[in-house]
Amino acid sequence: MIVKYFKKILKDKLYYQYIRDRFSPAAQMNQRQLWHHYRQCATEGRMPPLEECGFRVFSQFEEDGKILAIFAAIGMGNKTFIEIGADDGVNSNCANWYFHFGFSGLFLDGNPKSIARGEKFYRTHPVPWDFPPKFICSKVTRENINQLVGQAGLQGEISLLSIDIDGNDYWIWDALEAVSPNVVIIETHNEFGMEDIVVPYDPEYFYPGKHLVYHGASPVAMVNLARHKGYRLVGANYYGTNFIFVKNGLGDALIPEVSVASVLAHPSVAESYRLFEPVKDWEYIRNRKF
Repeated sequence: MIVKYFKKILKDKLYYQYIRDRFSPAAQMNQRQLWHHYRQCATEGRMPPLEECGFRVFSQFEEDGKILAIFAAIGMGNKTFIEIGADDGVNSNCANWYFHFGFSGLFLDGNPKSIARGEKFYRTHPVPWDFPPKFICSKVTRENINQLVGQAGLQGEISLLSIDIDGNDYWIWDALEAVSPNVVIIETHNEFGMEDIVVPYDPEYFYPGKHLVYHGASPVAMVNLARHKGYRLVGANYYGTNFIFVKNGLGDALIPEVSVASVLAHPSVAESYRLFEPVKDWEYIRNRKF
């Protein structure tokens, strides 16, 4: 019993040390130094390949580092973000930009416990500019996404949009018109391989549904949607599950377009194709025309 008690104390201590490290002056200074290095690289037209820029502070994988390189090349814009499927907004693609670069924005999630946890976390970890993000608890659909964004007072250009709702991600981005993000990170189903397919929209969908991979869109379909909306694929996280897009006309030469195949090179991608086998003959929208 005593051993178990001290193990818990040690575990809690390590966890809070990990949390504190993410807010440390060293974490901020290191990022600022890297930011200025990338800005110099951009000025000289020699940005490093995006796949070499990844690191994690708050993001689930190495998206924080790749977003840093992108913003160094194209500018931070008006420093606003929207994260859809944010959970508590802590282990997210936008938290780093709030805590270390003065961004503001909106966290959207359908889980009231996650929203309450996030609001508490941001209250107890204030930043020098003291402008907390907004939290809205709601199930997000094609029908309400623009209303929810408007409710938060956001419209027009924003710097960063992140969508990860394990379901209708593709259809939410397709329907979103209230804002025009400069950078988009969105969950994409590499299990679908190079098929051009999208699972039909279902406003009542909850993960995992009828099958844990029967939702969302294939990489090819997501890239086609992005092109229709005026964006180019510039990279993805290491596992090829979160695709990163930049609005055309922003840093085109510095952050060039890449192929779908180039971001699906991790060994786990080939292994994931077998998950598609049980559902390959289910209903899909194929080769969608806009």
